[in-house]
Amino acid sequence: MDDARLPTALWVEGNLRRLAQEGIPYYIANTGAHAGGMVLLKINGLEKGCRVLIQQRDLDGILGWADATKDKILDEKKADDYISRAVSRDPDLWVIETEDRQMRNPFEFVDV
Repeated sequence: MDDARLPTALWVEGNLRRLAQEGIPYYIANTGAHAGGMVLLKINGLEKGCRVLIQQRDLDGILGWADATKDKILDEKKADDYISRAVSRDPDLWVIETEDRQMRNPFEFVDV
């Protein structure tokens, strides 16, 4: 089964299992739709602020990541406010929070 047909819950479960094995902390802030919800990722850089990324498909249907806040680093309150608004508009949205001082996306370049 290719990524385009993989239920979101299964994609999330597989990727979070990998994060746990690698010792990368995460928190599921909102459980979205099992089959088709998109994923929003909050990367907390601790004292550096937060990045908010949204999963999206390109014209060929390939999943990728876009900066939801136009490359801005937000303080945690503003990031949480943005996420609250996004979930209120789309309750099917998955929200995963992680910490990384270098603010790297732990889901990039990984096939699960």
